[in-house]
Amino acid sequence: MLTILGFSMVVCFMYLIMSKRMSALIALILIPVLFGVIGGFLHGLGGMMLDGIKTLAPTGVMLTFSILYFGIMIDAGLFDPLVKFILRLVKGDPLKVLVGTAVLTLLVSLDGDSSTTYMIAVAAFLPLYKRLGMNILMMTCLVNLASGIMNLSPWGGPTARAAAALRVDALDIFVPMIPAMLMGCASLVMMALYFGVTERKRLGAVHVGDHYESNVVLGNGSAHECEENRRPKMFWPNLILTTILLVLLVVGVMPIQVLFMLGFAFAVMINYPQLDKQKERIAAHAANVLAVTSLIFAAGVFTGILSGTGMVDAMAKSLLAVIPPSFGPYLAVFTAIISLPFTFFMSNDAFYFGILPVIAQTAAGFGISAEEIARASIVGQPFHLLSPLVPSLYLLIGLAKVDIGDHQKFSIKWGILASLALLAGGLLFGAFPFYK
Repeated sequence: MLTILGFSMVVCFMYLIMSKRMSALIALILIPVLFGVIGGFLHGLGGMMLDGIKTLAPTGVMLTFSILYFGIMIDAGLFDPLVKFILRLVKGDPLKVLVGTAVLTLLVSLDGDSSTTYMIAVAAFLPLYKRLGMNILMMTCLVNLASGIMNLSPWGGPTARAAAALRVDALDIFVPMIPAMLMGCASLVMMALYFGVTERKRLGAVHVGDHYESNVVLGNGSAHECEENRRPKMFWPNLILTTILLVLLVVGVMPIQVLFMLGFAFAVMINYPQLDKQKERIAAHAANVLAVTSLIFAAGVFTGILSGTGMVDAMAKSLLAVIPPSFGPYLAVFTAIISLPFTFFMSNDAFYFGILPVIAQTAAGFGISAEEIARASIVGQPFHLLSPLVPSLYLLIGLAKVDIGDHQKFSIKWGILASLALLAGGLLFGAFPFYK
């Protein structure tokens, strides 16, 4: 009963947002409540929802202050030189723009933090896509999948979770997967080339001109307002501050939420010391903050009910129960394949700490090591980041100002392709066996 209820809830949610019959914010709140009531959990729903909100509260805080931080940096003009450099390289060619999007995002994604990647990539490329009249869904697709591929680094969430759940070294998981990740990167560049050819046929090469290159500005408001907010003399202090912040994030000196709060406080003080100007800049980004954080807390309601009612556990057990004994020698590749739907329909924590140990224990009887199962389990991450249960997805669509349903409809098939490229690379280079 719980299994049917859980899958029905997720499918209903996906259908409603993709068909645009309901906004993601409203669906995240009302759909789980409805299914919770149908399942007979009315009296416990409040506690479940609050637990889910508490779980995602740190993410909400982090996104709030990271949006404000990078918003201030965009206003001050930190990313203007990068965009001007890209404009000089691409010269209005959509093909070069899309390939540049893929390559730059892959490099930025090395820090393992999707939220930071999205903010930098969108800040750099969105004005260019708008200027050239390109399909912004192509940009969000490439940025989303690039983050999923590079998130397999040892300091990224999935690899760290798999290592902790199976008690193996994260480097033992990561190093053999490097060739597979390179194949994943190659597949992303190929997607960008395909998108680029399509857009080049549709648009042709658009001449942006030296005037546009020299006067390009990012930020909220009119060109005049954006120009007034620029702080060109603060470029180097802002660059140093941002570099220090990113280094501290990677090193993990403090929780990411605290670092972004401190970073924002320093950024707004040094760039806009006047109190009225600080209030003005914060108010200018309030809409972006509200759009993202409201979805984060609504997602907390969804995940809280999904976990609190036991739907997640029931869904996992039902899927594991259908594995026939003859699948034993194929458990590594089977794990890689099921990591796509499993991590799409549930959180990484539920998959890696709830399901993966059971699979690994079964696989051990067939001579498949825990490291091999761990490597196979991270194959689905590019597809996972398209899930409505992933908080950073709402940041991406909020910054790019696209509909989540449109983004998913466009990107899902490409997400599957990127994950299959990782699977092929893992099998081809022996990261995990096809048969043992």
